[in-house]
Amino acid sequence: MLAIEREKQLTELCQSLIQQPSISGKEMKVIEMMKLWFEKLEFDGYTVDKYGNIIGYIKGNKPGKKILFDGHVDTVPVPNAEKWTQDPFKGDIVDGKIYGRGASDMKGQLSAMMIAASYFAKDTNRNFEGEIYVAGVVHEEIFEGVAARAISDAVKPDYVVIGESSELNLKIGQRGRAEIIIEVFGKPAHSANPDKGINSVYKMAKVINEIQALKSPEHEVLGKGILVLTDIKSSPYPGASVVPEYCKATFDRRLLVGETKKSVLEPIEILIKEMMSEDPELNAQISYAKATEDCYTGSKIQGERFFPGWLYSEEDEFVKIAYKGLAEAGIQPQITQYSFCTNGSHYAGEAQIPTIGFGPSKENIAHTIDEHIEINQLVKGTEGYYGILKSLYRK
Repeated sequence: MLAIEREKQLTELCQSLIQQPSISGKEMKVIEMMKLWFEKLEFDGYTVDKYGNIIGYIKGNKPGKKILFDGHVDTVPVPNAEKWTQDPFKGDIVDGKIYGRGASDMKGQLSAMMIAASYFAKDTNRNFEGEIYVAGVVHEEIFEGVAARAISDAVKPDYVVIGESSELNLKIGQRGRAEIIIEVFGKPAHSANPDKGINSVYKMAKVINEIQALKSPEHEVLGKGILVLTDIKSSPYPGASVVPEYCKATFDRRLLVGETKKSVLEPIEILIKEMMSEDPELNAQISYAKATEDCYTGSKIQGERFFPGWLYSEEDEFVKIAYKGLAEAGIQPQITQYSFCTNGSHYAGEAQIPTIGFGPSKENIAHTIDEHIEINQLVKGTEGYYGILKSLYRK
């Protein structure tokens, strides 16, 4: 599928996206670059929504199933560029690897999706029954699944391919993620007379200790629904000569299939209620973290930090279609699950749209110094996406 000229175009596209810095909320330059490439690759058109997501589309000659390829355009920052051996925003090629922030997470995958969709349409003369969409998604790094809601509302896809790195393996699920907030309210007092107040941090310490003793749920495939403390703050801060009257703890909870907002909080709510009945001075409450972020378009993106888990059977129709397409492209993927959270939390977990994950590059290269993608992986990933399209739209 990828002749030398097409491979060259693939690497140029990947380099051009890397050269546009695009941390979350500041993705405008990379979106503008994608517009140019959608036109160059002869997509039928593209749209940009209120959050700044861009969706390129190609329609077959006949109506049929819609497939959406999902890749986020935002990246984490580069706080230590001096430690890189290559410039993080040049996209230099060294020893068969394209270097730069976002190369592996996930501008390389987006490039592969765009090239695969374009050349599938050209090679078939658009003689297929359906519609192909490639989405460049904003704000995924800090708000996975939220901006994707606008995309699925607009496209209403029948199938979704998440392009996150899988080392060319086929992903059929993931644990979800929630951020749980526990707040403890105490009573301020001068530190010279601490018995006159209620120290919220001392109370929180007891709550944390009891939470650690809770048994985590477990899934035979996805593993444990881990609950771990990730942050704690007290107020006033700095607390010179004063007993802290407020303490806030944040817990990261990895979600299993079928868990709901209610079922996840319930055991912790019961625990805290029992502790408050035993200690009249303990005043605590629990909730999910909420956040609001600014988009480059001027809009705001907001929501609760609860992103469901999802899992499909190896016998699922779309899983079998994808596997067959990858195999015919010369890829023999293992069928596994993502170890991290993706936009699949929305598509599969919330919207119940048949979803798989497939992407070039290793999962552990994302967010690292000297982030890169191997050109060989990039090419094979493109051929894999092309193979999925051939398998789906086979006559």
